[in-house]
Amino acid sequence: MRATVVSIYRHPVKGLTPEPMSTVTLEAGAYFPHDREYAIEVGPSGFDPENPKHISKQRFTVLARFPSLARVKTRLDDATGAFHVGDAHGFGVVTRLDTEDGRAALERFLQAFLGEDALGKLRVLKSPQDYRFMDHPQGYVSVMNLASVRSVAQAIGQEIDPLRFRANFYIDGLKPWAEDDWIVGQKIQLGSADLTLFKPIVRCIATHVNLDTGERDIDMVAQLREHFCRDTRGHYFSVAKTGEVALGAELTT
Repeated sequence: MRATVVSIYRHPVKGLTPEPMSTVTLEAGAYFPHDREYAIEVGPSGFDPENPKHISKQRFTVLARFPSLARVKTRLDDATGAFHVGDAHGFGVVTRLDTEDGRAALERFLQAFLGEDALGKLRVLKSPQDYRFMDHPQGYVSVMNLASVRSVAQAIGQEIDPLRFRANFYIDGLKPWAEDDWIVGQKIQLGSADLTLFKPIVRCIATHVNLDTGERDIDMVAQLREHFCRDTRGHYFSVAKTGEVALGAELTT
């Protein structure tokens, strides 16, 4: 079974804009580089950086809780460390995530953007080493079959932006739902990296959000259940062998 990597994305801040990449090096036993490295808590979340444990995404500024966040566009410049954040009206800031003052500027921007919807004080959290703010603590890397996304779109009669599913790798060249033949614990090769399948990803209401309007316009979970008797889409993997994955790389099983 072969497929091709057609897009690669990271999400530096949980819940905010996916960023396209042309290549990435995956390290054995590690998370996707700089993915969900930061999260923004709404009121005290209980997260302890000295003893990091998995925290529900509902404690953070995520699309499942604040769909309007889709209208906020962000970009992290690796060369300068600048973090760009703004809305469609040109209101925004250029700040940094690696300084206290820079994080405070992002907090103020999002507090103003969300207004009364954010009932608690916002605070940017940096993940400690060997921890990321994933929806599942073992969701190291995520892979999405685009043919299956198109199958869902055809079933509901509506175009679907694959980025609603917030994956790291989007692959094409497989049949729809061919990934259902993958077995938990199975090894796949992605570029020169080896991955081990952990589990299918259970979807939530974040996938309901239109990434342009910030409104919930597709009940994705209900549609998956109605047309396909499932609430999963995509898979989580861990990294078994270090390697590089670039656009055009092959996935083989």
